[in-house]
Amino acid sequence: MTKAGKQFNLNRLVYFSAVVDTGSFTRASDRLGVSKTVVSQQVARLEEEIGASLLVRTTRRVEPTEAGVSLHERCQRILREVDDAYGELAQNNTEPRGMLRITAPNDYGHSVIAPLTAAFCAKYPSCQIDLVLTDSRIDPVLNQIDLAIRVGWLDSSSLLARRVGAFEQFLVAAPDMAELPNVTQPEDIESLPYIANTALKNPLAWDFSHDENGTRSVQVKAKLSVNTTPAALCVAREGGGVSVLPDFLVEKELASGELVHVLPDWRLPSGGIYVVYPAMRFRPPKVIAFVEMLVKKIRQKKP
Repeated sequence: MTKAGKQFNLNRLVYFSAVVDTGSFTRASDRLGVSKTVVSQQVARLEEEIGASLLVRTTRRVEPTEAGVSLHERCQRILREVDDAYGELAQNNTEPRGMLRITAPNDYGHSVIAPLTAAFCAKYPSCQIDLVLTDSRIDPVLNQIDLAIRVGWLDSSSLLARRVGAFEQFLVAAPDMAELPNVTQPEDIESLPYIANTALKNPLAWDFSHDENGTRSVQVKAKLSVNTTPAALCVAREGGGVSVLPDFLVEKELASGELVHVLPDWRLPSGGIYVVYPAMRFRPPKVIAFVEMLVKKIRQKKP
């Protein structure tokens, strides 16, 4: 602040420093790309604000006074720190760095996002990740989340969302269930022990579609209910009944034979994989880089 209590204009230090560095108002104006009059006016206002003469004009050069020398030394440090700050910000705007806070549902988080975070941190050592896995919808704005992964069907929201992939749903069961050979139509599963995932909006109502036989809607009764998809997978794997599970969670079990795809000719509704983030003008490089890595991973799984 000045002695008059007015806000000090740091831009005038740039004009003053240029005059001292070049020894001339004319050369300072050439360096800064402004008129000589502007440079002279800004330096005069600086002298008025601090209440001291900073420059002495000679026949050949403009020399700093004792106060001017002292101020110029401080100016150099101040302007160097400003340049460093701009440089650091510019670097931060091109290179992923800093803490990246992500939230994802338990099933997709464990099977896809968690392994991806290890690869991301290895590729970008200047980044750290805080991963929150929950089936509750966390508000990214209120909880300072950089990126939310949503799986399924999005509700209307003021947040920005991008669909980056899709998944299929499979009716699965352990291969040794005695009733499976008699299951040839969607209606046949109504009498089977069913494992309901109460994290879903409608865990007991399913619409099956077939290229030739149209659509069939079935209503099942829960033999056992769980509130997370990984828990439903565990029960199904142990022979507790049939259940509808996403492909990304059961691909290993289906490949190994621990689970079988029941009614493989009938399709269940597919869901979307979305990245959701707060609305902002500039997306941080760490967010952009993680989304790019996720999209690449999803595309690699496509046949």
